[in-house]
Amino acid sequence: MRLLGVDELTSPADRARLLAPQLKALGDPNRLHLVLLLAEGPATVRELTEASGMGQTLVSHHLAPLREEGLVTVTPRGRSNVYALCCEALAGPVKTLATLAALTPEGADACCR
Repeated sequence: MRLLGVDELTSPADRARLLAPQLKALGDPNRLHLVLLLAEGPATVRELTEASGMGQTLVSHHLAPLREEGLVTVTPRGRSNVYALCCEALAGPVKTLATLAALTPEGADACCR
């Protein structure tokens, strides 16, 4: 079964229900830090721990909601797991926020630059 994309939903309430958990997952500074690190390329928890300065438990704790929302993927590699961004899942919230920003004259100006 394929999940509906934000564009395929007609109701603002439906879009809000879909986007809220993803935006909540991205709304924590530690999780956003991990997403920004993963934007540089896939990494293990150990690599993320070293790069972020967070403890291993904290990194694992923050990766869980990102995984649950499908924003990051995990691939087993030996005794480690490699985490990577799921660009398709990130595209929905980003596209929706960009569309909202473009609805105002100021936002349309900024989006077209």
